[in-house]
Amino acid sequence: MQVSRGIDLVYGGGGIGLMGLLSQAVHHGGRRVVGVIPRTLATAPEIIGETVGEVVAVPDMHQRKAEMARQSDAFMALPGGYGTLEELLEVITWAQLGIHCKPVGLLNVDGYYDSLLAFIDQAMEEGFISPSARRIIVQAPTAQELMDKLEEYVPYYDRVASGLNWETRVVVVKDAVADSGISVSSI
Repeated sequence: MQVSRGIDLVYGGGGIGLMGLLSQAVHHGGRRVVGVIPRTLATAPEIIGETVGEVVAVPDMHQRKAEMARQSDAFMALPGGYGTLEELLEVITWAQLGIHCKPVGLLNVDGYYDSLLAFIDQAMEEGFISPSARRIIVQAPTAQELMDKLEEYVPYYDRVASGLNWETRVVVVKDAVADSGISVSSI
C-alpha cells in the first residue's frame, strides 16, 4: 500500500507486531524506513526485535514521539495497545493545540477502534471535546480507504492556540512554590 503510493515510513522502531511487519514490507519495497528508538531500548533487541532501515536513537520516549512527529507528514494508528493509544492521544492533543496540522488516522480494522471513537463522541456530546477537535481524527476499515482520507484531509480547528512557538527548551524557574519543597511538573 505505502510502497505503491511512494510513501516512506517513520515509526517507533523495532521489528515486532504489526508495525514490525509494516516496516519490513516498506523496506523490502524500496522505500525509506526510519525507526526512532529511545537509547535504552536500542540496546535491548529482545524487547524490540530486529529493526530495518535507518535507526535514530533519542534520549527518551517523549523525544521519540517528538522526532517521529517532526519527520512525519501524517499519523496512522494500526490496532495496538497502550503504547499506540499513548502516541495517538499525544498527536491528537498536539493538533488540538496547534502544534501541527497533520492528519491523524485510525486503521479501524473490524471495528477495533469503535469503542474509542464512541468514547470520544460521548466526550464531545458532554462538551469535553469540541466538534472541530473531533474532526482531527479520520478513520477507515481498510488501509486504502484510510490513505485516501489522509491525503484528502483539510485541517479545521477552532479554539486553537495558533501562531505560538512550540519549540522545546528547558526553562528553570525559581519561585515561592519551588522554595516550598512542593514538586511542580508540567507536561
